[in-house]
Amino acid sequence: MIQEIQLRLSPRDASNPQAIKDAARCKCGVKLSHINSIEVLRRSIDARGRNVMIQMSVIVYTGNDFPEKTPPVEYPMVENATPIIIIGSGPAGMFAALKCIEKGYRPIVLERGKDVRSRRVDLKSLSVDHIVNPDSNYCFGEGGAGTYSDGKLYTRSRKRGDVSGVLRRLVENGAQEEIITDARPHIGTNRLPQVVENIRHRITQHGGLYLFGERVTDFIIKDSHIEGVITSSGNKYTAAAVILAAGHSARDIYYLLHRKGIMIENKGVALGVRAEHSQDLIDHIQYGKDGRGRYLPAASYKIVEQCSGRGVYSFCMCPGGYIVPSATDEAQVVVNGMSPSSRNNRYANSGIVVEIHPEDIPASYHNHGPLCMMEYIKDMEYRAWEAGGKRQTAPAARMTDFCEKKISSILNPTSYTPGIVSADMDYVLGDFVAPRLREGFIKFGQKMRGYYTSEASIIGVESRTSSPVRIPRDSTTLSHPQISGLFPSGEGAGYAGGIVSAAIDGENSALAAINYIEEL
Repeated sequence: MIQEIQLRLSPRDASNPQAIKDAARCKCGVKLSHINSIEVLRRSIDARGRNVMIQMSVIVYTGNDFPEKTPPVEYPMVENATPIIIIGSGPAGMFAALKCIEKGYRPIVLERGKDVRSRRVDLKSLSVDHIVNPDSNYCFGEGGAGTYSDGKLYTRSRKRGDVSGVLRRLVENGAQEEIITDARPHIGTNRLPQVVENIRHRITQHGGLYLFGERVTDFIIKDSHIEGVITSSGNKYTAAAVILAAGHSARDIYYLLHRKGIMIENKGVALGVRAEHSQDLIDHIQYGKDGRGRYLPAASYKIVEQCSGRGVYSFCMCPGGYIVPSATDEAQVVVNGMSPSSRNNRYANSGIVVEIHPEDIPASYHNHGPLCMMEYIKDMEYRAWEAGGKRQTAPAARMTDFCEKKISSILNPTSYTPGIVSADMDYVLGDFVAPRLREGFIKFGQKMRGYYTSEASIIGVESRTSSPVRIPRDSTTLSHPQISGLFPSGEGAGYAGGIVSAAIDGENSALAAINYIEEL
């Protein structure tokens, strides 16, 4: 017999396989010896009551029933197969490449940055020496922006494709099995690089081509059909289909598209800061006066308010994490968050951002046409660089000082390695974002007692939440409506919002490109 049941256990019992089995036996009304296996489908924390509990959905197998394991995907050798060019090796690019191989096509992955191991040198230079390598940083390089900035896998994109399939592929390549069952799965920035490297090895072992230091500088287009690309090294790569998965920070790609008259559109984004608290404080707010204890993970939070007609909300919350510098050019300061798999750092941070639409920005920016939002963001990042002393030092304030329109005389300790400097955050954020953030923090403090405090810091700017540009595509064929054979994909094209959704979009783009080639 196969039964799906719900269990509600204490954190201590939920960490004990025998206690889980005993609870399942009681719920199913069977003898312990009759249980063949228990499979956890979903695991989440319920902290709404006085006592924090773990809610679990499990399948219990008894009698003659046993769990069936999904076999791993078998990949053929594709070294001599029809090529498909993939621009970018982030989640969309990697999973597009895997899908190409699965279907018997050869992916040619062009990555402007470096492999995961070589990236570490440039990340250290960025954090310690304030040196920005425009092609190798927290945003660019093997695995994309997610590789060294957390690896959270939560997604709402279940209607777009096979979420569980993406998670299984990650586990097959070295991720921990818990990501399949956790309600908010997380690999961790210390583990994800190895997973990314394993995926690349799988691609190349089956005949895929992976090339680093190949930044695309031009598209080869003839009669409204893309025939290939040219890279910064002068190399030319040709194929009947090109998947464009360059990521949302590849501004040079947007400039290239616009310069060549290829249709792109502006879109709304969310801009703001990183809010940093002590993790102990967040634990006590979320779990109660006893805090985390031995069996609970570092607490997270998710919060949203309407402030002066726009949403203000938490984004990419990192329990037990760090704030990291995510600039892709020298004259800008951009911050992001990450957590190791253990989430054991003393600080918690989250992006706190304001929803902003093209109609909200000054009219002068609209002279840039579809690049208007991107130019608005660039100016904000430049002001952050100015306010930070024209280095990667980030402008900051105590949360209460910011809300009281004061420049902080003393700043709190921080996890941000390049350092922070007291600054006029209204100047940095501008007159649309700053007042709505101020209103949001006060409202957050009313919902989460203790959140609004002078011991919390705000550090700017959080400006890479999503792409400020959408590259249009046909809803059925997923091809660009103007350039046949060009398949915009992932976050950079405006069709995803995280690792899993980008991976799914990459798979869908690969299938669309294959279908296009087969119909030629």
